[in-house]
Amino acid sequence: MTLTLLGWRRQVTALYATARSAADPETGWRTWRDGRDELFATHPDSPLDEAARASFRGLPYAGYDPALRFEATLEPAPPVRLEVPTAADGTVLLDRIGTVGLGDVGRVDVWWLGGYGGGVFLPLRDGTAGESTYGGGRYLLDTVKGADLGGDGARLVVDLNFAYHPSCTYDPRWSCPLAPDGNRVATPVAAGEQLPPGGWYG
Repeated sequence: MTLTLLGWRRQVTALYATARSAADPETGWRTWRDGRDELFATHPDSPLDEAARASFRGLPYAGYDPALRFEATLEPAPPVRLEVPTAADGTVLLDRIGTVGLGDVGRVDVWWLGGYGGGVFLPLRDGTAGESTYGGGRYLLDTVKGADLGGDGARLVVDLNFAYHPSCTYDPRWSCPLAPDGNRVATPVAAGEQLPPGGWYG
């Protein structure tokens, strides 16, 4: 499993690299979508079990909305450290490094994941959670795992169309930190990955 999981992460990283380099963000998003569908359908570390993969016809997404792509300035915020317990990965350390404003959605916290190397982590639980999206929220950025849409020393590209469900949405064998209070908003975000109509696959 270890090397196949490494292969999964390489492919995810390549998908985000393609999305970052695309001249048109929607074209990059479509390439990313197609790549995720391929991984879910065929990769041995797919979050879907074999039965679900057999009936899988693609992840459902809302249509692309260019107004939901932001080049957001990282604003300072008082430091906060969270220790998030997970079933398989022990305690995950999250240190708040600032906040970003996402238009009408509001301002949300941006975290640095502790551990070797670290990385930017930006989850979001919006007003669709528990209805058309997973109740624990979705991820926008998780650079440890390659989910990185770019930016510079002061800004992050945050595109809500790339919101995706963590693997624990589909299979409890995966552990994933969920959105803390500073990443929970009441505004519905009708973008990104949706739950399958009628519930889970399989």
